[in-house]
Amino acid sequence: MTVQAAIPRYRRWRGLRSLWSAIAIVAVLMAAAGTFVSYVLWPTWPKPDAPLDAPAIPVTVAGALFNVPPAAIRAAVQRHPGAHERIDLVFLWPSLAPPTADGQAAAKASSADGRDAAPVPRTDDRVFVTIAGLGAVLAPVVRLRTIYPRYIEAQAAAGPDGLAILPFRAGTPYEGEDLVYLAEKPEEFFALCSRPIRTVPGTCIQERSLDAAEVTLRFSREWLQDWRNVAAGFDRLVAQLHAAGN
Repeated sequence: MTVQAAIPRYRRWRGLRSLWSAIAIVAVLMAAAGTFVSYVLWPTWPKPDAPLDAPAIPVTVAGALFNVPPAAIRAAVQRHPGAHERIDLVFLWPSLAPPTADGQAAAKASSADGRDAAPVPRTDDRVFVTIAGLGAVLAPVVRLRTIYPRYIEAQAAAGPDGLAILPFRAGTPYEGEDLVYLAEKPEEFFALCSRPIRTVPGTCIQERSLDAAEVTLRFSREWLQDWRNVAAGFDRLVAQLHAAGN
């Protein structure tokens, strides 16, 4: 074979070699990009749940620090330290202690066995607490001053021990509820309460803002008969969860 005949074959071989090299480089780059995207988008490994009898764990909601007993956390998936979008808690009243783990375990075992339906838990002896970020929602005191007056009836009825009860008008976002507040100093104590309907008892919601977080306390409307002790208990509970030194 002459040199002139060999040169085109050599050039074709070099061209194929360059093409395959380019394909290999592109494949490596695509694999690296795929690995990076998978790493970024892959869900984080779930954190282990804290035992129910563990001491209070630190959690942050909207940048605010709280010390929460694991036994008070209602959802197991939230039972770990660190940042949360929201956290749901329950405490017994008036002790403000978390429900006992034995009672929860017994109810789960009874339901799992299928022998007897799990007993319906009482709600008139506990306070339900939700901590979440305020976001774009107005602070509770601002709502009391600017939002609620737009929807209430003109006349307030007298409630227990200095409270006033203002019903919201029908056709408003708060239809079927009452604004209950301390007549002389509304900002000192106020709550939104549903009215009891037949066998369904009324419930009240009190909201408090802590920096960028909001603490919502839900309790039985019957507790308004002793609202001063209830308010003092809520103060202790919030201070226990969000100490001044946090």
